Amino acid sequence: MEISSTTQSLQDKFAPQSICFGCGPNNPHGLKIKSFVEGSKVVASFTPKPYHHAFPSILNGGIIGAILDCHCNWAASWYFMQKNQLNEPPCTVTAEYKVKLKKPTPINCELTLIAELNEIGQKKAIVSANLIANNQVYDEFTGIFIIVKPSHPAYHRW
Repeated sequence: MEISSTTQSLQDKFAPQSICFGCGPNNPHGLKIKSFVEGSKVVASFTPKPYHHAFPSILNGGIIGAILDCHCNWAASWYFMQKNQLNEPPCTVTAEYKVKLKKPTPINCELTLIAELNEIGQKKAIVSANLIANNQVYDEFTGIFIIVKPSHPAYHRW
């Protein structure tokens, strides 16, 4: 699925009032992930703060999970938009995810998250991602994301 690039993050364009801890632009204490479309992939950068430590110089695994989950959820929404020719993303939530922490992730550098579509159906997408630091893959992610109905508590979050 070849997709054009975006100059504004998906979060800023489609959910500027979101309070999500991982990706909400309107959460002053959040991680503020910004996801950008680059060709057929969705890419984000994240620079950890000193308070994101698990132990000296190493990023906390929960933060790793949060940034990959939010980033890939936005990727899934984008892929649904493209597949269904929508002008705005459908509300998607995480149904399941797996993170493989391959080696201790450094905290003293910019991290790059690269997500890509594995599979997409009518209401379910599987997205995978790598977390890269210093030109090496430190963590791998696979998630299942589903489109939810208006009755779901997360539906109006955007």
